Amino acid sequence: MSLDNIQLPPFLVGELYKNFLVDIDNQQLNPGLSETGNLSYLGKNEKNILLIVREKNALYLSDENLHFLVGILNACKLTLTDTALLNVHERNDIKYNMLLEKFKPGIILFFGIEPASLEFPLQFPLYQLQKYNNQTYLSAPSLDELAADIEKKKLFWASLRKLFSV
Repeated sequence: MSLDNIQLPPFLVGELYKNFLVDIDNQQLNPGLSETGNLSYLGKNEKNILLIVREKNALYLSDENLHFLVGILNACKLTLTDTALLNVHERNDIKYNMLLEKFKPGIILFFGIEPASLEFPLQFPLYQLQKYNNQTYLSAPSLDELAADIEKKKLFWASLRKLFSV
């Protein structure tokens, strides 16, 4: 890959060029960062897809995991704008009912987190699409684990293909 042909995702370009010559409202300054109640998340949740992670040492995700996640979303013909990325590390107050009320998700993906830790009313194995309460759930290993293990990636991709018909 040549350094002459690097393409950055739009949200990264926006972060690099935060200062404008023309004054615009604050909401446009951070188009990818949102807040619902007291929950800060990345994305706009335009397609009601909630991505739940538990990652230390990052507000949302590490750069490597964010890049990996953007690749996954692109393969599913989605962007971060379509989703709400919520890191629940050090947030013991986040529970199932709160997430339903604040995000109104149609799809919930768990990365490296047990649904029971957020008081979800059901348990299901990794990579299995689970329908409940007019929603579809999918649990997967952490993004670190997925990136490092080709077999786990294949299993996850098979589930995503069913979920998003790609």
